[in-house]
Amino acid sequence: MKTSAYLEDLRAQTVADLQAKLVDAKKELFNLRFQNATNQLENTSRIKEVRKSIARIQTIITEKSQAAE
Repeated sequence: MKTSAYLEDLRAQTVADLQAKLVDAKKELFNLRFQNATNQLENTSRIKEVRKSIARIQTIITEKSQAAE
């Protein structure tokens, strides 16, 4: 499945890389919301995908920080 491969890729990265990915995803979410508010967004389902991606990244970061303790 596509999601499990994405999660394996995230788990292989360092916390610093994950933080950078998180910042990029949040910027993308902001831009998508802005486009949606101005009626320029054609694929509204992308907002949901990015939100789930952010949650997955945050979960992996939390897992790594708890494993380090």
